[in-house]
Amino acid sequence: MNLAGRLRAAAERFGGRTALTLDDDGLSYLGLETMSARVAALLRGRGVEPGDRVAVLLPNVPEFAVVYYGVLRAGCVAVPLDPLLRRREIAAAVGGCAARLLIGWHAHAEAAEAGTAGSGTDCLFVVPGEFRRLLRRVRPDHGVAPCADTDTAVILYTAGTTGRAKGIELTHGNLRHNAETVARMHGLGIDDVVLGALPLYHAFGQTCALNATVCAGGRLTLLPRFSPGRALEVVRRDGVTVFHGVPTMFLAMADHPGAADLSMLRVCVSGGAPLPLDLLRAYEERFGCAIIEGYGLSETSPVAASNRAPGAGRRPGSIGLPIKDVEMKVVDDQGRERPAGEVGEIAVRGPNVMKGYWNDPAATAAAVHDGWFRTGDLGRVDGDGFFFLVDRRHDVIIRGGRTVYPREVEEVLYEHPAVRQAAVVGVPHPELGEDVAAVVALRRAVTMAELREFVRERVAPYKYPRRISFVDELPVNPTGKILKRTLSRHLAR
Repeated sequence: MNLAGRLRAAAERFGGRTALTLDDDGLSYLGLETMSARVAALLRGRGVEPGDRVAVLLPNVPEFAVVYYGVLRAGCVAVPLDPLLRRREIAAAVGGCAARLLIGWHAHAEAAEAGTAGSGTDCLFVVPGEFRRLLRRVRPDHGVAPCADTDTAVILYTAGTTGRAKGIELTHGNLRHNAETVARMHGLGIDDVVLGALPLYHAFGQTCALNATVCAGGRLTLLPRFSPGRALEVVRRDGVTVFHGVPTMFLAMADHPGAADLSMLRVCVSGGAPLPLDLLRAYEERFGCAIIEGYGLSETSPVAASNRAPGAGRRPGSIGLPIKDVEMKVVDDQGRERPAGEVGEIAVRGPNVMKGYWNDPAATAAAVHDGWFRTGDLGRVDGDGFFFLVDRRHDVIIRGGRTVYPREVEEVLYEHPAVRQAAVVGVPHPELGEDVAAVVALRRAVTMAELREFVRERVAPYKYPRRISFVDELPVNPTGKILKRTLSRHLAR
């Protein structure tokens, strides 16, 4: 079943009920259905065929949902991209999947056009007001292309620790199962208002906010850019009952002077990074609101495990129990299951596990064994089946809930003629959790400001190193591998 079929079913059931809003702008379920049908017709009119990839470079605006479901209902593959990406990052993604078309936000037209130059990818830009006028001139095609559960619906691009971008293939079955499970697990219904503060281009926001809300017939109220004051204003103005976020969002809201009353929140769901126990307790004691912590990765659509509501299966400090139909275990380096209480790598198997990495069978084979996806995260499981995350992936930096892959930034540093050696590591940050830092050995003199600006021009704003330290030589092990953990400890002091 095509994932877009969930929207059509919701439109049939809920019709004029509001599906999503952004301040005074909004769309009903019927309006979202019709507009997405016009996008599907527009794509077909431009010669885009089922199976073709369509890049979606849009912020959290109603047009994201319109385009996303339109691409899916046409039988095409949506490739959501971070609107903050620079030319080289866009080029890597659209070139990697051979995107037929990029539909982008007007404010990012320059980067999009530069990134698609010479790739054969056409561009169509969304200008508020104009885009909807364009669609109204297109006769809607209300058909939904037939798709099998195993057909690819979405490709999420993430630069792996090798520095080469990998496309995570999520199927219609992956996304539908995860969205339906999230909606059921958190009791989402037609009276719920969900805060759309998480980026919709990311698996967390896309599944837990957009798709789960549509499955339940609730209302999604969008926040294009998170700030605690603005989020609190929207929560109160729109009567938000469900808030999906990362720990830095919850921390920022709790510390904001306007956070006197959040009693309208029925449930908060945290993911993306470990949640401090003090923060969980603060929400319960100060605001009377429970935070439900979960766990997952883009490769698991994303939710793999979650705590439940208080009294229904919750262990503070844990990432919870595997969700419906999903299995999890802790394994050693040979894939053998470890006993309860012992630390090993978390492995996941179930209908949420990705189809594979786009056009990369070697990477897929390395990550998935007999259906078990090896997450690279270290954890343990207790005697009651609750999982605990011990450490994040080996080198990955989680900056304010956004993933930064050090090798990607290192590759840019190495492009500077003054750089001889470079290592990018995460350092503790009181608000963001981690920040990006670099340790560099030079060939010739260059200032920290010059080097930082060089990187900032070539990667998304959250990726460039705020701190750069210069050394004569980077510490290495006997095989020549840079000892990053030593650097992290040094920079943390």
